[in-house]
Amino acid sequence: MSSRSEPDVDVLLIGAGIMSATTGTLLHTLEPGLKMMVVERLHDCALESSMAWNNAGTGHAANCELNYTPQRPDGSVDISEALKVNTEFDISRQLWAYLVEKGAIPDPRAFLHPCPHMSFVWGEENVAFLKARHAAMSAHHCYRGMEYSEDHAKIAEWAPLVMKGRNPAQHVAATRLVTGTDVDYGALTRLLVGHLQGEGIEVRYNAEVIALERSDDSRWTVTFTDTVSGVTRAVSTRFVFIGAGGAAITLLQKSGIPEAKGYGGFPVSGIWLKCDVDDVTTQHHAKVYGKASSGSPPMSVPHLDTRVIDDKTSLLFGPYAGFSTKFLKHGLHADLFESVTASNILPLLSVAKENAELEEYLIGQVLQSSHHQFQLLQDFYPTAHRSQWQEAVAGQRVQIIKPDEGDHGGTLVFGTELVVAADKSLVALLGASPGASTAAAIAVEVLQACFPDRLTETGWLPMLKTVFPTYGINLIEDAAACDATRTATAAVLKIENIP
Repeated sequence: MSSRSEPDVDVLLIGAGIMSATTGTLLHTLEPGLKMMVVERLHDCALESSMAWNNAGTGHAANCELNYTPQRPDGSVDISEALKVNTEFDISRQLWAYLVEKGAIPDPRAFLHPCPHMSFVWGEENVAFLKARHAAMSAHHCYRGMEYSEDHAKIAEWAPLVMKGRNPAQHVAATRLVTGTDVDYGALTRLLVGHLQGEGIEVRYNAEVIALERSDDSRWTVTFTDTVSGVTRAVSTRFVFIGAGGAAITLLQKSGIPEAKGYGGFPVSGIWLKCDVDDVTTQHHAKVYGKASSGSPPMSVPHLDTRVIDDKTSLLFGPYAGFSTKFLKHGLHADLFESVTASNILPLLSVAKENAELEEYLIGQVLQSSHHQFQLLQDFYPTAHRSQWQEAVAGQRVQIIKPDEGDHGGTLVFGTELVVAADKSLVALLGASPGASTAAAIAVEVLQACFPDRLTETGWLPMLKTVFPTYGINLIEDAAACDATRTATAAVLKIENIP
């Protein structure tokens, strides 16, 4: 096996998914002279979690996902997390609109389509929850125009398949926001990576990172192997972004930074049911989210989705969660075991002890028969025919196990988190949902965490405010700014807006 040295770069991005593509695009926009390289272990971009069939593609704006709005003991609903995610999606919209206006993305329809977002529940307790949720959300400017109904006929207008064949005596309720979207993050990633390549940014495929070592001059030497030729290469860089999905935890461990101590990962797999029959797909135009089973992880909230992928409309239902020791869909069964270290063994054991309900749920999902899986679909779509649906394996999600300070325990975190080196020369993005939908907001966090000295009026700040007109404005509090950006981005992106 031969070894070669590569020319130095300013920025090295590991992983060619939506996270690296977005972060790289933003860095290049702010400083076109930065020399960057992207390395990806597979033969193309967006083949893991960013690929369309590996994620829900909801454009997570926290419109319909009930797990973002927990119910308090007094019956009221906490919408604070939903508002955070909702306005983070506005940041993504602003970046996409900027790129469309500049011609970097020729047509937003290549990855983005209008699609109403709905929540749907049945049973007295769930209906009461959804009614309280709607009252709290519709009172806020971020959710103006959210509709609510318990009327079978009205809900049938919104989502015919959901009501067709349903018991007319069943107590049901639904909310709807017509401003929702369906996003093909695989297509978006390919557009962004293609644009970067057109701008002279080098993207290396079949390049598996095997080592990250900090040099005496505060640079990083990143060594990767060409999985086709077997040649080992090394590149020196001033800044490393680890945006490699489930593999981020092991790459973070390879870096050896003290900030990585104690972190671990808990992988969750999934299966979809997919329908491509035109007579069925033409009867449903919405993303309909239900309520999760007790103990289930957020990404397993059941939903019946309209998906538009490569100009073909399909329906997606699921996901049915499961457990695999792989950290990537194209990973190894040894991934989980190889990630166990002396520093994270206690947090891992602590999380295992405290999350027995989740473990029981995942085991139950693994053991569930295809008959039981289809029954869950029929809860949403009573007249569904088994012959019209096929299984599709979803992408792997690795939930964060975060060490608790002081007591050597750990916490299972459902979300995303940046782990930043003290000298700001390396950052790793861990976690899953809402993930891709908030990639632009995460990229801005990377700038704030790692390049604060560049965010000045004589540095990157003027251009940053051009890309994100609401930068520095709290859209949760400023209704006028929120309305203005949604009106502007909806027009550019060709999606629905409520004036």
